[in-house]
Amino acid sequence: MTDAELDTLGPVDFVIVEFPAGEANFSGEMAAELVRLVEEETIRLIDVLILTKSEDGSIDAIELEDVEQLGPLARLEGELAELLAEDDVERLAAAMEPGSVAGVLVYENTWAAPFASAARRAGGQLIANGRIPIQAIAASIAADQQA
Repeated sequence: MTDAELDTLGPVDFVIVEFPAGEANFSGEMAAELVRLVEEETIRLIDVLILTKSEDGSIDAIELEDVEQLGPLARLEGELAELLAEDDVERLAAAMEPGSVAGVLVYENTWAAPFASAARRAGGQLIANGRIPIQAIAASIAADQQA
């Protein structure tokens, strides 16, 4: 990426979607929704990997370009930067259960890019970010309702 591209880059996140052995489904509704998010410029996809973790813990990483049946994801394949390195793959796969398959998405939050760029021009820098899992929010609401 050029300096100009980095200056306008929004926050970059990753997400891992895990499927039990034999139940991976990277097409259909999930793929269509990902394509919609990219086409509406809500996110910019930077990298996509499919990880397989065998029962013995060995990991196989497949780039999207190496998948034969991409379905709607075929429209996105040519724009990927393939940012993730081998040590990244090992760290990401550590969260997976043996025998599972996972999709890893690295994406820019393009909706936040203008704010992030303005913050950098003002001399600020992002020093932390995080996510609150939906399960934690649901548990908190349930606890409040019981109290």
